[in-house]
Amino acid sequence: MSTVADSVRDPLRALELARAAAVEDSHSEAFVGELVSVDVDTSADNDAEARIATYLFESVLPGYHGWRWAVTVAKVDNDATPTICDVVLLPGSQSLIAPEWIPYKDRILPGDVGVGDIVPTSSDDPRLIPGFATLPGDEDLDLLDLLDLNELFEFGLGRARVLSIEGRDQAAKRWYEGDRGPNTPIAQYAPKSCLSCGFFIPIAGSLRSAFGVCANALAPDDARVVSIDHGCGAHSEALIVTE
Repeated sequence: MSTVADSVRDPLRALELARAAAVEDSHSEAFVGELVSVDVDTSADNDAEARIATYLFESVLPGYHGWRWAVTVAKVDNDATPTICDVVLLPGSQSLIAPEWIPYKDRILPGDVGVGDIVPTSSDDPRLIPGFATLPGDEDLDLLDLLDLNELFEFGLGRARVLSIEGRDQAAKRWYEGDRGPNTPIAQYAPKSCLSCGFFIPIAGSLRSAFGVCANALAPDDARVVSIDHGCGAHSEALIVTE
């Protein structure tokens, strides 16, 4: 059993009491290691007036390497019997601890959402703004909404929220720097860019001048958004020249 080293103060003389409390909390003496230190309440001017101290023991608990059993002991006065205030397991400077928790919305990656999965969008998502706040010309009106004349008089024209400038910038940057932008090998070896391809369909809205959708069944990006300066070998004007 551990004893207090000469360099460790134990003004409350409660080492054995603290160890017993740690053993009881851990359910096994095998999980409580050597005494690490005794931290005395710094509000006391000297050991004789110390009323509270925390005893730290090494943890031998599986999965808690480097942790410490912290047992806080108190005395009402010098003549009182020490009593246990609290027993907790705390991480030490070299302990293994779980990584900082990250909210699910910051952990989801493309491809994580499967059939039946619901990913709620927060009300303060900076990528979106209320539909009524859309500036004229920001987005083309949804033709399906226009078919219902009653919705013409509703704020947002049937959509509660639309892309904000920040949301559009994020999407444009992601698409442009992705696999269907101009910097991919297939685009750099293409005979011409998508902009001049007959299978290129410009998208509606504020991103129309930079992106469109490929409609070539033989192209690797069929039915996908591509930048105007993307390209591939299936360009409509990549004709076979015959003599």
